[in-house]
Amino acid sequence: MNSPPLSLYVHLPWCVRKCPYCDFNSHTAGDSAPTNRYIDALVTDLDRECPRASGRTVESIFLGGGTPSLFAPEQIERLLTAVWARFTVAADVEVTMEANPGTVESGSPAGYRDAGVNRLSIGAQSFDDRALARLGRIHSSADIHRTVDAVKAAGFDNFNLDLMHALPGQTVATAESDVRAAIGLEPTHISWYQLTLEPNTVFHARPPEDLPDEGLVGDIQEAGGSLLQGAGFEQYEVSAWARGGRHCRHNLNYWQFGDYLAIGAGAHGKLSDAHGVARYSKPANPLQYMLSMEQPSEGGHLEPIASDELLFEFMLNALRLAEGFPEAVFVERTGLPATVLQEGASEAVGKGLIRRDADANWRPTELGWRFLNDLQAEFLRNF
Repeated sequence: MNSPPLSLYVHLPWCVRKCPYCDFNSHTAGDSAPTNRYIDALVTDLDRECPRASGRTVESIFLGGGTPSLFAPEQIERLLTAVWARFTVAADVEVTMEANPGTVESGSPAGYRDAGVNRLSIGAQSFDDRALARLGRIHSSADIHRTVDAVKAAGFDNFNLDLMHALPGQTVATAESDVRAAIGLEPTHISWYQLTLEPNTVFHARPPEDLPDEGLVGDIQEAGGSLLQGAGFEQYEVSAWARGGRHCRHNLNYWQFGDYLAIGAGAHGKLSDAHGVARYSKPANPLQYMLSMEQPSEGGHLEPIASDELLFEFMLNALRLAEGFPEAVFVERTGLPATVLQEGASEAVGKGLIRRDADANWRPTELGWRFLNDLQAEFLRNF
């Protein structure tokens, strides 16, 4: 099995406040977060990850959370300097950091750029102040504009805006207003995704009463998609739109079933070698994670992915892509024969959810992409 591209994910777990829809591994700590101790732990974690890189080149780095911009630029610089000192890093590496409007006061965007970050992902979510309040966000629409102005002034020519739709009380008109506002800030990338009620969240336990119904959600998606397309954005993934070819390389590596190292509380990694594909994870609780890094140990235990699960694991990611994937990539990244894919996809093909082109490229049909969860479930039943 040939080694796929390699990325590095870094998890920075603290937020000012936990949003009611969020199911990520994030924790409220405020000013008491032990950020310096956490950076120490991340550097130790990097040392333990080195053998897993096996001389491979890191193509992208993603600092996610939580709210990474709660960490000062000096701390981010120390972390990234440690990465460069331990790994072979691509000359054109994409280094993304998530930042929320209202939290970048931990350090100016220019400070993060000097630290080595070259792409920011800004959690706008909406430009409607009432919607932001209902989502539990601590920023306003004006904060988003100020943040983007500072990002541009710092010299960032590549940044993403996160934008949610299907919000409580949202209409087609208010959703279009959000999309227009996002386009007006001239990002290179917009992640436009639907609010979902994830288990173990406040919204799941107490759903808002005025969520849009399925028909309205479809109308919102169609209207917003038309605006984005008209503004020159290409939808290359089910919730990702890019202008000028500025696709998120890090996320593309996930969707194309690449490999990724993982450091930080609750971070998950995936590695491939001649023996197959395996996953690993780090302790989710920040304190337990730091304690684990302060004790002699090796990296997290690798858990092989069973061959009968690989088809679903691959399709769960690859089916999100508009262009689909070559059959040869499935064989290369899973180590499975093409017949496993062809047989596993037969029912979905019969239902008109997916097709195989003459050049052996697989892609969801328009129907399959619209009902992506149903398409992905077709492969879950195979094991």
